[in-house]
Amino acid sequence: MIGKPAILRGPMMPQRQKTLNFSKEYKNAILSGRKTCTIRLKTKLKAGDKALIIAGGERLGIAKITSVRRKKLSELDMEDVKHEGFRSLKELRRALRKHYGELDSATPVSVIRFHLISRENPKNRN
Repeated sequence: MIGKPAILRGPMMPQRQKTLNFSKEYKNAILSGRKTCTIRLKTKLKAGDKALIIAGGERLGIAKITSVRRKKLSELDMEDVKHEGFRSLKELRRALRKHYGELDSATPVSVIRFHLISRENPKNRN
């Protein structure tokens, strides 16, 4: 039949861009490589995914997700602190409270590690 649009399904279907949104305050830490991790309450991301990184509404680039681990808030350690770009567990917990409110130590979180594989061209930024 001529004139009918093709319906794409399965692997031919264009996929929606996955994103990781951050507060503007994390922009420089992400761009410098000091922040290579984010802790979220929920995520659909998995290792190997590529995600658009946005900080304060600004597109920074594309990151490859290197790992996603579930753990309790109480199980966060200095390795997580380091990759999050903080200096102490206390500082990390303060930031998590700022974003999510009070959290119980048994609250499950996703520890998402990533690295930038491409940067947005500053001329194309909004």
